[in-house]
Amino acid sequence: MSDNTKQILQSVIVTPNSVVIVINGNQHQMEKTHHNYSKVIDALNEDNTEVLEDLFDTRKAVAYYSDGNVTVQDGQVFYRGEQLHNSNVNRLLTFMREKLPYKPFVRFLDRLMENPSRRSVEELYSFLEHRGISISMDGHLLAYKAVNSDFRDYYSGKIDNSVGNVVEIQRNEVCDDASFGCSEGLHAGSYEYAKGYGRDGGHLLRIKIDPKDVVSVPHCSQCQKLRCNRYEVLEVVETMVDKTLDDKYDVSSDLQGSDTLTNAEEMSLTQ
Repeated sequence: MSDNTKQILQSVIVTPNSVVIVINGNQHQMEKTHHNYSKVIDALNEDNTEVLEDLFDTRKAVAYYSDGNVTVQDGQVFYRGEQLHNSNVNRLLTFMREKLPYKPFVRFLDRLMENPSRRSVEELYSFLEHRGISISMDGHLLAYKAVNSDFRDYYSGKIDNSVGNVVEIQRNEVCDDASFGCSEGLHAGSYEYAKGYGRDGGHLLRIKIDPKDVVSVPHCSQCQKLRCNRYEVLEVVETMVDKTLDDKYDVSSDLQGSDTLTNAEEMSLTQ
């Protein structure tokens, strides 16, 4: 809580898609898709009214923070001075308030806003919801890709996906229409999607994608795959990876003046 005022819960309305409460005469509403929704329900079930108001106000995170072109000030997020409004902003503020590693997410937003397509930016939000998608310390997406036994792509058999390679094509060669499931472009996916796509003794790779290079997220397969024009092959994996690939990353600058980032682990988007 932000002060010592006693929290008096006056009413609660829970619908299939939202919850509405009134505390001390102030009404608060939260959609079921909000990151704090389950915590609000738990607090209500436990009669823990002391935490409810803060759970609804994720803007009470930090007074000021800036990294690159992204600035957080008084619970609002700005990119080059323009205020942002999207689901990732809410997620960032939630991470800040709950003292989770938020700085990789700030860097991710900075890179994402460099994507020239508004539609690509909006479509990427659906992809980020899937289990196993992480953000590296420098703000890149970490996703998965299945290749054949010779580390070539399954479609053409020509693209070399050996570990360490950077694969790149022109952006305008990639299909930007999300209504087309299979089309031109470099493909990646969630762990579950990529694992299911692999066959015939092939390899499962973990790859690194700059958010600005994402072109489209097809509606098929529950938005579990994306098309991009560039990625870097990081490693061969057998299972979903939750360890950092940034063991040499210098976090000293992050730790200075902050008690939030406590290790060099990459940030999972499914927290």
